[in-house]
Amino acid sequence: MSAALLDKAAAVLEERGQTYGAADAAFAAIAVRWSITLGRPVSAADVILCMIDLKLVRLAHDPAHEDSLIDVIGYAALFPGVRR
Repeated sequence: MSAALLDKAAAVLEERGQTYGAADAAFAAIAVRWSITLGRPVSAADVILCMIDLKLVRLAHDPAHEDSLIDVIGYAALFPGVRR
């Protein structure tokens, strides 16, 4: 993996943080909504894992799609900071 790709992922995380606020709060809010939708508890970690799965499916369709790869890297980087 290139340093440039990691730099792009870091820049996306920074930009999204400025636009949407703290990632952990956003994932917690998504988890609350998905818990209501699915009728069962969903954690912030579940949200991240599901988003990674979504991006992996997209990458399977088009392995050269850099944005999906950057998103996987970003979600994986945020995973350790969320409550499970």
